[in-house]
Formats: sequence, C-alpha cells, structure tokens
Amino acid sequence: MDNEKLNRKKQKATMKDFRRAVKSLKAYRLPIVFSVVLAVVSVVLSIFIPKILGDITNIAIATFPEVDFATILQKVGLVLGLLLPSALAGYIQNLILVRISAKYTRNLRNQIFDKIAKLPIAYFDKHQYGDTLSRMTNDIETINNSMSTVISNLATSVTTLIGTMVIMLSISLPLSLVAFIVVPLSVLVVGKIMGRAQKFFLERQNMLGKLNSEIEEDYSGLLIIKSNSHEMQSKADFDEANEKLAKVTAKAQFLSSLSFPVTHIFTNFGYAAVVILGGVLTINGALTIGALQAFVQYVSRFNRPITEVASSTSMMQGLLAATQRIFQFLDETEEAPDFQPAKKIEKIKGEVGFHNVNFSYEKDKPVITDFSVKVKPGMKVAIVGPTGAGKTTIINLLMRFYEPTSGYITIDGTPIAEMQRTDERKLFGMVLQDTWLFNGTVEENLRYGKHSATHADIVKAAKAANVHHVIEALPKGYKTEISEDSDNISAGEKQLLTIARAMVADPPMMILDEATSNVDTRTEQMIQDSFEKLTTGRTSFVIAHRLSTIRNSDLILVMKDGNIIEQGNHDTLLALGGFYAELYNSQFADT
Repeated sequence: MDNEKLNRKKQKATMKDFRRAVKSLKAYRLPIVFSVVLAVVSVVLSIFIPKILGDITNIAIATFPEVDFATILQKVGLVLGLLLPSALAGYIQNLILVRISAKYTRNLRNQIFDKIAKLPIAYFDKHQYGDTLSRMTNDIETINNSMSTVISNLATSVTTLIGTMVIMLSISLPLSLVAFIVVPLSVLVVGKIMGRAQKFFLERQNMLGKLNSEIEEDYSGLLIIKSNSHEMQSKADFDEANEKLAKVTAKAQFLSSLSFPVTHIFTNFGYAAVVILGGVLTINGALTIGALQAFVQYVSRFNRPITEVASSTSMMQGLLAATQRIFQFLDETEEAPDFQPAKKIEKIKGEVGFHNVNFSYEKDKPVITDFSVKVKPGMKVAIVGPTGAGKTTIINLLMRFYEPTSGYITIDGTPIAEMQRTDERKLFGMVLQDTWLFNGTVEENLRYGKHSATHADIVKAAKAANVHHVIEALPKGYKTEISEDSDNISAGEKQLLTIARAMVADPPMMILDEATSNVDTRTEQMIQDSFEKLTTGRTSFVIAHRLSTIRNSDLILVMKDGNIIEQGNHDTLLALGGFYAELYNSQFADT
C-alpha cells in the first residue's frame, strides 16, 4: 500500500513537472503554433497521396488493355504537386523547432547560472559540484537534443492519426473498425511500460550527476591521490559508480525499448486482419482493388505515428527526467532578499562589532556561541585556534556567506544584515589559502576586483606585492596568459598575485585566511612583507596556523569550541601562559 502511495505521489510530481515544462514554453508559443500549423499542412498535403495512387490503380484496371496514360499522368502530376510543398513545409517546421530548442536551452542555462549566484553557500556545502554541473551540461543537452523531435513527433502524429482516420472511414467502415481496435490496446500497454521506465530514467540522470562529481573530484585531487597511492581505491570507486550507471541505464533502455516491439505486434496484427478482410470484400465486389491498395497504405500511415511515439519513448522519458532535475535545482531556496530600504555606509571607517553572535550549521550543534568583540578602525586582528574552533566560520559570517542564528554584526555601527550583500562584500578584500586565478592574462587577473584600474595602478600594486619582477620574467610580461593550472608560476608566486589583485581593488578592509600555509619560508617572508603593506591603515582579519606570522597583530582572538577563551596582543597572551602560549610554544618546539 505504501508503495502504491509512493508511486502515485511520483506520478503526480511527474505530471506537475510536465505541465510546468509546457508552461515554460509559453514565450515560444507563436513559433511553436506556426510549426504545428506547418506540420498539419505537411501531413494534410501528403495524406491524399495514397488515395490518388489507388485511383491510378483503378484507372489502369478499368482502361486495360488500352491504359489511359493521359489521366494517369495528370494524377501523377497531382501527386508531385502535393509532395513537394509537403516536404518543404516539413523542412521549415523542423528548422523552426530546432531554433526554438536552441533558444529554450540557452535560456535554461542562463537561469541555472543566475540561480547559482543566488544560492547560499550552504547549498554548495551539501551538494556535489559535479552534480550541479551535470544539470547545466548533460541535462540541458538532453533537452536540446530531444525537445524539437518530441514536439515534431507529437504534431505530425496527431495530425496523421486524425487525417488517416477520416479518410479510412470514408473508404470502408468495417476495415476501419478492425484497424482502430488495436490502438487503445497498444496505448494501454505502452503507457504501463512508460510508467515503470520513468523512475529508471530519473535515476539515470541522478547517477550521471554523481559520476561527474566522481570524475571532477578525481581530476582536481589527482596529486593527492597519487601521493597517497590511492589510485586503486579511486578506480574502484569510479568503477562502482560507472557500473551503477550502466545498470540503471540498461534497465531504463530495456523497458523503453519494449514499447516498440509491443506496439509492432499490435499494429501488425491489425494490418494482417485488414488485409484478410479487405481481400474478402474485394472478391465480393464491396471494395475496389485501388481502394484496398489505398486503405492498406493508410493502415501503414495510421500505425506509423503510434510506432514512432513508441520508438521515441526513451527520448521522451529522458527529456522528462532532465526537466525534473533542472526544475528541482531552480526551486532550491535562495538567499534571503536584501533588507529594504538597504543602508549604505558612505564613508567607511572600519569599525567592526560582533554582538552576542550564535551560529550553527546544523540544528542543536552550535559552532559559535555568544561571540562578542569590538574591532577599532585600522586594527589588525588575528584569529587563532585549533581546527574546528570556528575561525573560518567567523569570516563566513562577516562576509554574509551565512547568517547568524542569533545576534548581529555591525560595520561602523550599521548592522550588515540591513545592507545589500554586494555593498557589504565590496568593503572587504580577500586573500585565501586557495589561490584562484582564471584563464586570462596576468593583467586581467589583477584587474579582476577593479575593472577601472589603469596599467600604472596594476604595476604599482605588483611592485608593492613583491611580484613585479616575477611578472616581468614571464614570456609576455603582464600580457602572459595564465590559469590556475599554469606550471610556469609557483604556488607562492600565485599567492603574491592574489595579494596584488587585492591591492589593485584597494578595499577599506582585508581578510587573510591561512594565506601562507602552502609556501616556503623565503616566499612566506615576501608574502608577510606584502601583507604588511596591504593591511597598513586597514581593518584586517587574519586567520593563521603559523602563529609566528601574527605576532605583530593589534589583537589576537584565541578561539576554542566556538568561544573566545583569550584575547590580547602577542606579548600579553604569552605572559598569560594559557592556551595561546601552549599553542605558540608547541609550534616553536616543533621548529
């Protein structure tokens, strides 16, 4: 009983998504209607051809042995006169549908891309990147390849069925009843098969997303995999995901492919019955040979749309599964809208306050508890503590990647929750542990945070960041094409480039998150020098595991289990002999 309820629920959801997909095509209704009209014209023009060919047979028999070729040639000319415009209408119809499909999928990609920008960071923490990318690529491509075919098949099939039914009834009522009786039986059986196949097609699309995530993870973490001799396990995990995809695809294709032979059996049964009964009627003089010939051709035409729909079942199922996944993504909860009317700080000073802030990623599992601190303008604040203490969470809250469960954060006395996110985030420059660079020139990368920056501004920032000589040594200097995977730039040099990028943007406040954890001592010193220039006169927040890098901070916040357990400058905390002193001395002892 529970399974029946679940199946009914899934069927309702499927129909809801189907209606939504149809509704989403509203903007293209005029060209779709025009293409349907062309399909009708194409079918109507060609639908009379079998009857005319039957008339030619009757003329040939009636005038034998002196065949009336003049009349026959007139009939042949009529056939050509119908056939050519029919083919042209069909061609134009297909061309229109292909363009509609391309525009529709382009708009879907835009919607997905816009949606990504509106989703909270929490969504990406819980979902694999590969699955999200699969929706934008594989699912969209499935729609692009299938939609025009499905619409065309539906338009021509319905028109062909209605047109042939009318003409078949005009030729012979008994033969028509025999031909028509197989249709409801065929539709009933195929409908059952389609219902069972749908869940496998949806599962296939989901598995494809998981496989993409596995590939993306293996590719991006290739060095870690190799360094830990994890190739065999990674291969085993990939093989498992690939095998599951193959199995569910086989099940989906098997069930959908059943629809064609089942339909073929019913249609051939009806075809055989028509031929036998038609032969009897012709012998008895109730039907001419030409009429029987035409009727047999119409039976073939009548069965063809049913067969075509059956053979394209897998395409329709895949199309529906892809649209379900895309609509599911588009329905994900977005970031809460900005406060209205939004407040804006005209002249930033850089005073930051945390007021009794509490936060948890999961209910009943607090990460930050009653966090309060006041940071004066221009202060360099270091946040230290063991892994999981809540250091990065503080930055996430400050940047409004997440919102506090309770409490609030202010900048110059203005609650950041009452500001537009874009305005608030522009107040900060960020230099992270992961050095993100995009495909483009060095100068384009450095101008990323401030498009109005001149070349002189960029050179000045590069010199301040101790990376100008590195850029000058590149093959084309500032015009050198780089990417995240560039092998002619070291990790430390990339970090210096991100610092220069922050200097070009010239934000009033800075965030430095473990930015020296992946470099050697010499490069670390260069980065530290750049940091000093970058943070001078700016309120800055620094997260660092290497406590030696934050000794000159104005304020050090020592966190443990989401709470500030100690605070003060380096000398004060060492003299206190508490948790910070223990952390610092342990690192010094390790060196």
